[in-house]
Amino acid sequence: MKKLLAGSALALIASVGMASAADLTCLITKNNTNPFFVKMKEGAEAAATAAGMDFQAYAGITDGDAAPQINAIENCVAAGAKGILITPSNDSVGPALIDARAAGVLVIALDTPLANPEAQDMTFATDNFEAGLLIGQWAAATLGDEAANAKIGMLDINKDNISVDVARDTGFLVGFGIEVPDLTVMGSETDARVIGHETSQASVEGGVTAMENLLAKDPDINVVYTINEPAAEGAYQALQNAGKAEGVLVVSVDGGCPGIASVKAGVIGATSQQYPLLMASKGVEAIAAYAADGTKPAATDGLTFFNTGVNLVTDAPAEGVPSIDSDKGTELCWG
Repeated sequence: MKKLLAGSALALIASVGMASAADLTCLITKNNTNPFFVKMKEGAEAAATAAGMDFQAYAGITDGDAAPQINAIENCVAAGAKGILITPSNDSVGPALIDARAAGVLVIALDTPLANPEAQDMTFATDNFEAGLLIGQWAAATLGDEAANAKIGMLDINKDNISVDVARDTGFLVGFGIEVPDLTVMGSETDARVIGHETSQASVEGGVTAMENLLAKDPDINVVYTINEPAAEGAYQALQNAGKAEGVLVVSVDGGCPGIASVKAGVIGATSQQYPLLMASKGVEAIAAYAADGTKPAATDGLTFFNTGVNLVTDAPAEGVPSIDSDKGTELCWG
């Protein structure tokens, strides 16, 4: 699958031209504390400035917190926004986005597509299933024959089957070689190697609690999948507190600069690196084009979304699994 790497993301705006200063782009993220969303905001704001557009940013409090996002959507429509970029907390924001589209607003989902295709014009995202697949393949290849005896703990966002949560979770399991009967929900697998799925809220604190709960189920867990790097940090803290960190493979997704530092330090064995600045800047480019002449963005590679690429980052490469090292990952985070 095509892998688009971060370059000078703002150069993507050049082909669009300058939009009217009155044109407004809104960015609505799941929260404003996760480094992934912080970088996304930086990229969107810089790209909007370069395109001559006004910019407003909104955020929920935690993953899954939809009410502030719905309020933000309504505020953006009322303000006459040309486009909304959103990392939706869950599908309950869909009706408000459908209303926004009916009002002539271009809606672009970033990273997390909504289940209802009518809720967005396009998604700019990593192939999250591929991101999960890569860390699953790496973990299985690293364990070798011992993969048959693995004890796996799964740290998801929550139990709501959010699309990004499902794609990363099931991708990891498939990559590890575990049969997943239903790729549209989490937990359909019956393989005894999976000790359990716990809610982390994609946060450090949630990662600590989720890992403690998993260790209570089985203190010999030796593979830990995490939805993102803050959850991985929390999982590692819990493993350390329990004296269990040695020999446990922790894998994750995002590839932010702090996460890559954790790879370099040996806290995370491997992570799949995304490019949120590229997602955001490409999204602003699409809104600027729409404001200029009504053009709407198209998907890539025969997919239903615009793929902004993914790379596995590890300092312990596994045979047959393509990867880059933490030095290259540091160079690219977060383009």
